[in-house]
Amino acid sequence: MATTSQQREDGPIRSTMVAVGLAAFGILASQFTVLPALLLDPAVITSPLDASIASRTLLLTLNFVGFVLAGAIYLAATDRGWSYVDLRPPTKQGWLYILAGVLGSIVFYVLVSVIVQLLSLPSAGNSVMTYIGDDQTMVLVMIAIVFFFNAPAEEFLFRNIVQKRLYDAFSRVQAVVIASAIFALIHVVSYAVSESLLATVVPVVVVFGGSLIFGLLYAKTDNLFVPIAAHASFNALQFGLIYIALEYDLEAADSSAALLVDLAAAVPL
Repeated sequence: MATTSQQREDGPIRSTMVAVGLAAFGILASQFTVLPALLLDPAVITSPLDASIASRTLLLTLNFVGFVLAGAIYLAATDRGWSYVDLRPPTKQGWLYILAGVLGSIVFYVLVSVIVQLLSLPSAGNSVMTYIGDDQTMVLVMIAIVFFFNAPAEEFLFRNIVQKRLYDAFSRVQAVVIASAIFALIHVVSYAVSESLLATVVPVVVVFGGSLIFGLLYAKTDNLFVPIAAHASFNALQFGLIYIALEYDLEAADSSAALLVDLAAAVPL
């Protein structure tokens, strides 16, 4: 459904500033929600792979809880309430959108893999991998986290709150692009440790493209379940590929497989 002029209550500058502020608030909130994990086991920060699986799981889970907290505070502060959340069981058409989103993400991911290989582009790894290393059990834990915490939390804040908030001043397509740009930019910190600017830019561009896909799913369906399901399924496929690579040592067996695994580790959650 297109956004009408009557629905555009704010100017584009104010709406964009609010959207950026919400994203920043989500990041800030996550710094507080992870504190229990840090207090219980400081090794999750100083030496993540030496920390227990339970500690790493708690840290990653609480990180995404921060996004939900930020969105909940915004809904309460603006009197929008939980009725503002567009979460309901998908229709048959909704399931088709989910399938299209997963397939579209895979195609996009493969295209990026080919381009990176052809142009010999560097790509920094995702900071989440510092909590996984070569631990296959942790890879399986991450699959559960993306379904129950990662995808629901990110889609709630960046689609149902940030993107929907942008509908007040922009068309839906414009809102999808702006929300995706904001989502991509907050991931810069995950890759900024790389010594190469290009290695940082490549995965950020990738997450922007993926975010466009999930944003369009939400814009088309007005149902938060749809991008959550597509997002979680795609991330689960990422970690499934990493698990298979660790199990069968694919990186050592074939250079093309190694590239796919490296990109799976680089593509943001």
